[in-house]
Parts: sequence; structure tokens; C-alpha cells
Amino acid sequence: MSDCIFCKIAEKKIPSKIVHEDDKVVAFDDVNPQAPTHVLVIPRKHVASIADLNEADASLLGHLMLTGNKIARQKGIAEGGYRLVVNTGKNGGQTVFHLHLHVLGGRPMHWPPG
Repeated sequence: MSDCIFCKIAEKKIPSKIVHEDDKVVAFDDVNPQAPTHVLVIPRKHVASIADLNEADASLLGHLMLTGNKIARQKGIAEGGYRLVVNTGKNGGQTVFHLHLHVLGGRPMHWPPG
């Protein structure tokens, strides 16, 4: 999708601090971090939200989660604990309509999240 900021980041048309990439996903530091560690993991293919996925996308969704775990270990927050978050739709707090997983950590998380 040509006007999607996350597609442009995945295509390296917009610079970002990429911390991981493979054939399915790209992960980069959030420009407006909400925790000491805040990384976004996005699929390379444009998917507006998790609500647009179906059974055929199970491996992609699993890969997003496993990549989140990998990043938590890489960033040194796995042992202390971290949060993986997917906001879905406007009322769910989604502001960029390209599926993305937030990896948050480095401080105590509170519940409910907001």
C-alpha cells in the first residue's frame, strides 16, 4: 500500500532503527516509545489489522509472536518480563492501520493498560 508508513519502513523508503528483519517481518524501535524498550514488529505484507486475518494467516501471526519473544531476549527484557500488544481498530487504540505488534518492557507494566 503506497501511502502506508509501515509499508514504506519495510521497503526502507523511510529510515528507521531496524532491530530485526527476515522474509516475513520487520522490527524497529518505536519513534514515540511508551516504555524503555518499545519495538514494533510488522509483517512485510500489508494487512490493515489483526481483524483482517484468517486461518491461512496462522503461521504469520505465530511468526509475529515468536519474533516478539526473540526481540525481548535480544533487548534484555525477557527475564524481567515484557508485554506483547496488538491494538485492533480505532476503539482498540490502533493509530496506524498496518498490523503491528508492540514489544514493551524495561519497566513494570500496570493493569488495566488503559
